[in-house]
Amino acid sequence: MKYLLWLLKAAIFFTLFAFALNNQHDATVYFFFGTYWRAPLVLVVLAAFAGGLVVGALGMLPGWWKHRSAAANAQAQDLPPAAALSASAPLAPATTTDLPVVRQHGL
Repeated sequence: MKYLLWLLKAAIFFTLFAFALNNQHDATVYFFFGTYWRAPLVLVVLAAFAGGLVVGALGMLPGWWKHRSAAANAQAQDLPPAAALSASAPLAPATTTDLPVVRQHGL
């Protein structure tokens, strides 16, 4: 299995390397007010990918902060994290069966 993973990684690397070699011609990206950027196409694609990663991570930051503060509050109050995250959500009701109570924790 370990060799299969290395073979898959090598195939992905060589595919991306061949893509970079085949796209060395210049591309022009036009911005506002007559500004533009000339660079090899592979750099333009790489910059767009990196920009997408940054925008995606920044879009997820408020949710991360919310869950992190809820986990810190739950740890301080000795509660399960789901109960601290949404105070309006009731915990699992007490039952008279012999089955254990299952609580769901949201991510």
